[in-house]
Amino acid sequence: MSATGNTAADAPLERRANGNGHQVDLVRGEGGNVVVRISGAWQMRHGMPSAKSVEPALASGTGSQRISVDTSGLQTWDSSLVSFLVGLDDICQQRQIEFDRGGLPPGLNRLIGLAEAVAEKKGARAAQTRGSFMERLGNVALVYSESSGRLIEFVGMVALAFGKLMRGRARYRRIDLIEAIQACGASALGIVSLISYLVGVILAFMGAVQLQQFGAAIYVADLVGIGLVREMGAMMTAIIMAGRTGAAFAAQLGTMKVTEEIDALTTMGISPMEFLVMPRMIALILMMPLLCLYADFIGVLGGATVGVTMLGLSLRTYLHETAIAVTMSALAGGLFKSTVYGVLIGLAGCYQGFECGQSSSAVGDATTAAVVSAIVMIVVSCGVFAVLFHILGI
Repeated sequence: MSATGNTAADAPLERRANGNGHQVDLVRGEGGNVVVRISGAWQMRHGMPSAKSVEPALASGTGSQRISVDTSGLQTWDSSLVSFLVGLDDICQQRQIEFDRGGLPPGLNRLIGLAEAVAEKKGARAAQTRGSFMERLGNVALVYSESSGRLIEFVGMVALAFGKLMRGRARYRRIDLIEAIQACGASALGIVSLISYLVGVILAFMGAVQLQQFGAAIYVADLVGIGLVREMGAMMTAIIMAGRTGAAFAAQLGTMKVTEEIDALTTMGISPMEFLVMPRMIALILMMPLLCLYADFIGVLGGATVGVTMLGLSLRTYLHETAIAVTMSALAGGLFKSTVYGVLIGLAGCYQGFECGQSSSAVGDATTAAVVSAIVMIVVSCGVFAVLFHILGI
């Protein structure tokens, strides 16, 4: 459908149409003003036309001071037409041309008024340009700097909460502490047992393959005992707890933040650090050394399984050699490491939970971030401890 008129004043300027029914005719009306004639079926399933497609024709129509709309040929319409007319209005404002909406149906006029009722945010349509490498590097550095500042602040608040605990002024429920101890202790024995036993078997098997070539199979007990007690027992237990307990802490606290339970505690004058974080931190600090000691024992049994079945050693001989190889300083060092790992897991899980966003997907992101950050901190601290213990001769 097209309406082009029969006079020179009604000469067409531009026609925009497609096969789905949209049609826009720009014609010169009386006094040199432009009339935008809209016809056909304007529905979103037929596509979203853009007002920018008629902008060149408006620019060519020099001297136009007023633009009106003729919808006499309009059949059906939805929000696609609203979007087109709002864009046309924006073009008119930029070119300081009067836009007459008097020819629009009343319902369509009201929808356009609602769309323009709220002012567009400044810079909302700014082009997203990719900055230089140095600019992007600086932005990443700023983000990490801000995150590090929040982490340091969180650690300080946890330290203050423990200070109140030492003075007997901390506010928390003992039942929460007992539940956290059960979750970090007894409930974790199954997975810790399985992983520790397998680690002991793997260490023993790898050592046996090499040491058998030199007739030194008995030293498999030394390898497994020292490796588990000094490093592997504490680190594997910490990684298990990071994926199990640290993730649970982040999910619990993140959900509480989404549901505004943390804000409710603050409103009631109860410190979330004391009420939520401290019981979880105490539970990890108490349980991690015990789990590490248990993991060392189970790992030694795993190594003994290989020593007895593959190397033909007696269980008594294997355990005796292990007792000779493992020193108290190595055992104490492993337990100390496990305590530090427990603190790191608690900090990572609780911090990511408190930093969680306000959506359900943010809870999953916080859980993932808690596990990743905890494992990274555990591995880094393990390397630091290895250097320090070597310097101290432990």
